[in-house]
Amino acid sequence: MPQLPPLEDEDRILRVWTPILLRTILIISGIILLIGLALMVTQSPGAYVARVRAIQSGQRMYEPDPWLKMFNLGMHGDPRQIVMVGLVVLTLVPLARVAFCFILFIRERDWPFVFFTAYVLSGLIVGIILGRIG
Repeated sequence: MPQLPPLEDEDRILRVWTPILLRTILIISGIILLIGLALMVTQSPGAYVARVRAIQSGQRMYEPDPWLKMFNLGMHGDPRQIVMVGLVVLTLVPLARVAFCFILFIRERDWPFVFFTAYVLSGLIVGIILGRIG
């Protein structure tokens, strides 16, 4: 049986540590979301039905909260804010993947891929910012 050559540092980071990091973020996000949903069911089971009805009638129920306020309310047990924190953490999965690729392409000096990855990374960041603003 032929022996495989040892993985270089970049390959090890890309093939071993990146999936571990992404799975960890995904699991943490899932746990946070489940906690938030469980608290919603136990503390205010009819809140989302009332919100959907209010939105259908043309009312705007919530203004976007600042990031720090969202995290503080989530830490103090507000079910809606806990779910929002879980969704923010879930957003980190594709962002982390593209950021890792961007760093690796810079280290390899693969400039076309650096350019395209920077384009995708900036699109993700702008999308997060615009989604939070609007």
